Amino acid sequence: MSRNYLFTSESVTEGHPDKICDQISDTILDALLTQDPLSRVAAEVVVNTGLVLVTGEITTKAEVNYVELVRKKIAEIGFTNAENGFSADSCSVLVALDEQSPDIAQGVTSAQEQRENLSDSELDQIGAGDQGIMFGFACNETPELMPMPISLAHRMSRLLAQVRKQGGLSYLRPDGKTQVSVKYQDGKPVGIDTILVSTQHTETIGDISEGSAVQKKIHEDLWSSVVQPVFADLEIKPDSDTRFLVNPTGKFVIGGPQGDSGLTGRKIIVDTYGGYSRHGGGAFSGKDPTKVDRSASYACRYVANNIVAAGLADKCEVQVSYAIGVARPTSIFIETFGTAKVAEEKLLDLVRQHFELRPAGIIQTLNLRNLPQERGGCFYQDVAAYGHFGRDDLDLPWEKTDKAALLRDLLLSAA
Repeated sequence: MSRNYLFTSESVTEGHPDKICDQISDTILDALLTQDPLSRVAAEVVVNTGLVLVTGEITTKAEVNYVELVRKKIAEIGFTNAENGFSADSCSVLVALDEQSPDIAQGVTSAQEQRENLSDSELDQIGAGDQGIMFGFACNETPELMPMPISLAHRMSRLLAQVRKQGGLSYLRPDGKTQVSVKYQDGKPVGIDTILVSTQHTETIGDISEGSAVQKKIHEDLWSSVVQPVFADLEIKPDSDTRFLVNPTGKFVIGGPQGDSGLTGRKIIVDTYGGYSRHGGGAFSGKDPTKVDRSASYACRYVANNIVAAGLADKCEVQVSYAIGVARPTSIFIETFGTAKVAEEKLLDLVRQHFELRPAGIIQTLNLRNLPQERGGCFYQDVAAYGHFGRDDLDLPWEKTDKAALLRDLLLSAA
């Protein structure tokens, strides 16, 4: 029986209060790993009007100026004017950091960890940094193997920030959100039902000061500068029935940390698949790669990507679970939602044989400690806004599909 439905996902810009925190947390992580790749980092950030609090647990040999890192990142995001209630130069920055608990560290720290190219037996000696469950997902709805709603929402958020930074729409301010509702028919995207953009802006636009005129101007500008360019090369586009909503309350002048407090790790659905796939509950930002909340989620995405890219399923979700101090996953689960071209048991066997899911093995395989110098050591902060997955603007190791041909050939040879 035919089934029609809508599915909606949202994205937020880098000026959203929670995303400011994620980016500061990962900026700290990048700085520490650049100097000391064995740094243990769990950096949490809170922001409010005129205030940044950096807290958490960090054990490192690196020497960094946390206050300087915080102010530089806030300026990059675009909060440089104290009139917005939050500015890189004038906000207070408080730092309250502890060292990692030795009870946790003993499960993941070993002499072998300081070397590269560990043997199989050595990988078994380095356990997970915590218990937990992690998910990864891929589908063939978009070229980047992501669900269409979150892919479109991220594209609009990124373009919204790009237009602001390039000065095309000088009245825009850093805080903003996007949301897209996609029409599905029998599990396939077929149209766009609703597009929503909420963006912080100045009280007036040039000589336009009347509220309704301001909103009309923003509506027209965002349609031509943000929405149309995103859909220009796509087969599915907005049509005459598509609703386009902009700042539905009427205006959005007070934003950023002045409008709302922010906290690291509160946008885990934005960071992943927009609610289209399940989530294990653990946030990513501010955590070094020994934290399986982050590294195993990346590994699960890598597995799912290669299964879908190999044509073995149209959709694939991978779950793993871990026990603290234990290297091998306590479970691995594959779900293809009825789209698998082979038995899911065969897919699970392939995953066990050809993908590394031990924590130290994930770090080694995906090279999660050696930050690319061509990007100036900026690696984790690059994914702290606009999603950790499906980033065709970045060269991310967990996005590669370099095992797809192998998986396909193995199944063909076994047939």
